Amino acid sequence: MSQDDKAARTANIFDVARLAGVSHQTVSRVLNDQPNVRPATRARVEQAIAQLRYSPSPAARALVTRRTRTIGLVSPGVSDFGPSSIAMHFNFAARAARYNVETVSSLSDDPVGVRSVVESLLRQRVDAIVLVVVDVAVLEVVRGLDLSIPVVAVAASPRPSPLIVSIDQYRGARAAVRHLAELGHTRILHLGGPLANPDAIERERGWRDELLARRLDVVAPPHGDWSAESGHRLGPELGVEAGDAVFVANDHMAIGLLSSLREHGLQVPADVSVVGFDDVPEAGYLYPPLTTVRQDFAALGGLIMQKVLVAVEDPDTVTEDTPLPTRLVIRDSTREA
Repeated sequence: MSQDDKAARTANIFDVARLAGVSHQTVSRVLNDQPNVRPATRARVEQAIAQLRYSPSPAARALVTRRTRTIGLVSPGVSDFGPSSIAMHFNFAARAARYNVETVSSLSDDPVGVRSVVESLLRQRVDAIVLVVVDVAVLEVVRGLDLSIPVVAVAASPRPSPLIVSIDQYRGARAAVRHLAELGHTRILHLGGPLANPDAIERERGWRDELLARRLDVVAPPHGDWSAESGHRLGPELGVEAGDAVFVANDHMAIGLLSSLREHGLQVPADVSVVGFDDVPEAGYLYPPLTTVRQDFAALGGLIMQKVLVAVEDPDTVTEDTPLPTRLVIRDSTREA
């Protein structure tokens, strides 16, 4: 096989964009004969298309007549509870719909690394791509993708989009803070998740808005990395005192915080109420059992697959972005102030 033949078999829209020195959106505009492209730029793109012998039509026809019934799943290269649960339940839903899933773990959460993984899946002729987003910069890249196949992002976002699927982190956080406020707590602290993580951002936004709505003070929170170790390490930075309450961005950091509070002579819930987020399997067996916000990952997996099926099999249908609700699970880590 000649080098030209190899190029024809493997070239994709990103390869054309690189060779022409433009964005993949510009390549898409040229391919669709849209007018808002400068003549010199169009000429460079057309030259790159010819040099690489790139043609989008075989992939497009495959979506209609020769679908591979394979979906590419890009998941973060971490073992955190949320992304792992999403991947597992999406695989269950895909198998139930008789689709295969090609899972690729992105070792880098930055846009360049994720785009490289997307390129590798395009070469495998998947019917659609699902991205589990753990960095807001990647979410912006997803919004700008203009490919011949649908891309569904799993990410919390205040900006609705037909191809974004999520659980309602914002309202879940507000429910947690509301619970603490209704118990009589007036100083409700927050231990946040990673600064660039969409879920952490929405949980912090919900915490802040609920406090502001109740005219309670907002104390700038420290931010952990979702691990119990970071919850334990950052516990002293919160400045927790008897009578306070803490809303923690996930259960594992809450586990670390519980240990830190005990080491500093504070009892939960006698002195401090604590609420987590996720409802991990261990949450009900801690001492004390943890009040937390439950996410329905099984329902999320089904919703992702539903979005994929509509996008692949009935692309003219417009679906709404309706985040799945959470549920507050009240256990023994919270009590009246």
